[in-house]
Amino acid sequence: MLKLLIGATALLASAGAAQAQSWVPDNRPGGKLLLTGGVSTIEGSGGGGLATWATTTGYGNRDGIGANLHATWVDLPDYEFRTWGVAVGLWDRVELSAARQEFDTGGTGALLGLGSGFTFGQDVYGLKIRLTGDAVYDQDTWMPQISVGVQHKVADRGAVIGLIGGQDDEGTDFYVAATKLFLAESLLVSGTVRWTEANQTGLLGFGGDAESDATAQFEGSVGYLLSPNIVIGAEYRTKPDNLSFAREDDWMDVYAAWAINKNISVTAAWVDLGSIATFEDQRGLYLSLQAGF
Repeated sequence: MLKLLIGATALLASAGAAQAQSWVPDNRPGGKLLLTGGVSTIEGSGGGGLATWATTTGYGNRDGIGANLHATWVDLPDYEFRTWGVAVGLWDRVELSAARQEFDTGGTGALLGLGSGFTFGQDVYGLKIRLTGDAVYDQDTWMPQISVGVQHKVADRGAVIGLIGGQDDEGTDFYVAATKLFLAESLLVSGTVRWTEANQTGLLGFGGDAESDATAQFEGSVGYLLSPNIVIGAEYRTKPDNLSFAREDDWMDVYAAWAINKNISVTAAWVDLGSIATFEDQRGLYLSLQAGF
């Protein structure tokens, strides 16, 4: 009888453990392939450097959570751009992000009448939701992963923004993104349509004396996987042109991203940001470090 009771107890314990295991995800972080969540954009979302992708950040799969911290620096002839932030991916379905951007005018600030070292800044809060598709695992169909997102931006130089013709120091972008990875060809393709009224992503405010309404802009990325942990590619991002005092050009880059492992990645790029606040040919080095899981 004692042996029977012990055996029954062990059986019940085993069944209970199996039932409990069915309720607990068996692969919380780290379920995705290297680089498939993208790196961190200048606005904090998962994607390339300049363009947002439909993928969610981090390496958590459908049962898991992923997150990262990033810091990015862009050195231009007349300015310096810096951004840092955090992003969290939930169940490969939802992405939450927050980033701080700073645009340092350096010595150019004095030429603009703002004072040497004058810095524009803004905070960006983002939400992205995957609607359908899987950019990586749906290899038997042309259907891309499709996500929608929103980014609320708050700039901190309202007085100057008003003087240069900006309508507001706070605004909200909405976007739809589609991303597809063709594993057999080692090729990633992504496109995003963004509805925005942001001037220089919002650092110079929102809306202006030349155009006051939000317009649809395009962000495109292509990437080629040289190996499972190295990707090279290019991006293009169109921009609104809302301020009469200064033309705003489209942005482009050529980049290389190296995932050292699933915790650390480095991205380097050559960027061409065109004309910024009347200063032409703003081309330079982009460097970004991301750490997470």
